[in-house]
Amino acid sequence: MALTGRLGLLALLGAVVPIVWPSWWTLAALWGVLLAAVALDLALAGNVRALRLHREGDTSVRLGGTARVSLIVENTGRRRVRGVLRDVWPPSAAAGPRTVRLDVPAGERRRVETTLVPTRRGDRQSVTVTIRSRGPLGLAARQLSRRAPWTVRVLPAFPSRRHLPGKLAKLRELTGQQVALIRGQGTEFDSLREYVDGDDVRSIDWRATARRRDVVVRTWRPERDRRIYLVLDTGRTSAGRVGDIPRLDCSMDAALLLGALASRAGDRVDLLAYDRRVRARVEGASRTDLLPAMVRAMAPLEPELIESDAAGMVSTLMSRVRQRCLVVLLTELNAAAIEEGLLPLLPRLTARHLVMVAAVADPRVEEMAAARGDLAAVYDAAAAERARAERRRLTAELRGYGVEVVDAPPAEIAPALADAYLALKAAGRL
Repeated sequence: MALTGRLGLLALLGAVVPIVWPSWWTLAALWGVLLAAVALDLALAGNVRALRLHREGDTSVRLGGTARVSLIVENTGRRRVRGVLRDVWPPSAAAGPRTVRLDVPAGERRRVETTLVPTRRGDRQSVTVTIRSRGPLGLAARQLSRRAPWTVRVLPAFPSRRHLPGKLAKLRELTGQQVALIRGQGTEFDSLREYVDGDDVRSIDWRATARRRDVVVRTWRPERDRRIYLVLDTGRTSAGRVGDIPRLDCSMDAALLLGALASRAGDRVDLLAYDRRVRARVEGASRTDLLPAMVRAMAPLEPELIESDAAGMVSTLMSRVRQRCLVVLLTELNAAAIEEGLLPLLPRLTARHLVMVAAVADPRVEEMAAARGDLAAVYDAAAAERARAERRRLTAELRGYGVEVVDAPPAEIAPALADAYLALKAAGRL
């Protein structure tokens, strides 16, 4: 049961009566009339327990997009239900409108539309539906809260998608639609064609030239069907925010762009999310299913406030991947975590695989290093410069083990990682 503001207003006006006719009987009569009116209103109000709730609508949406979920209210009772309905979702779902007016005649149904504009990734589940059925006098209402389960999965936004056409154009220059004058280790023979000025003389096929009147050269293309293994570090360092974005979300965006590019290049792409155990895994997905599978696997991931187990991650990789592949570790260049965890294990990993580490740099550090406004800014600049030097030292140490390092700000990490992959492919190192 719920009481309305109209009842409070009548009670306030009724308080004047005992002042004019001061008597206990007057006060008792006034309260008796109000209680009788409330009882009558509740008796005539529609029965909220006779309502049946059903849902339909979107089950997934990209972060920053809009999802629409319909709530169907069916009245199986014998009395019309008039009132207010509130469909409650978590605050991060940004559901609206907050409340809607409801009018459902007996034996009929009404549809209530709720719009969600989520502000966080993951599963957003409806909490409850509260319905308040008012009586004809508007003094009291029947109220009931009931579950109407529905889940909307909020997928990663993938803002770096806009870079994909440009990266694919570079890829086409390497893989046959335009001749690539590259002869690196591990490249595959493509075709023969006539020699033109500017061709590398090392590409001349002397046997084919001897059979023809013209000089013939071989063209090469990067190897296809290589394996790329993307590893997302979901430990404590991934929880740090760069601007308004968690590092883990930036890493996901870079992984999606690289996965889309590598699959178009004919390479096999797998994904592993790991901290102290496997949080998500995508293996053996086809080219058409890869991106949807990666997005579904990444959507519920959240950073875990624990130190990542580098030894467990390497052991998992070595057991899952027998043949040589490119291992892309998306993590943070944190000196303590890298030096104590990953560095001692790198010789074992690089002996079998080509390793690349991709990290998101904080542009705020660059701004602090350039600041000289006052004494506090000078101290901030000194601290920022020390952090930059530590990062450069760690990068040089990783490269000393033969590891490729990509270190870029949030807006540049995805295209920078894609460019590094294309450079490896062009050099025939995959």
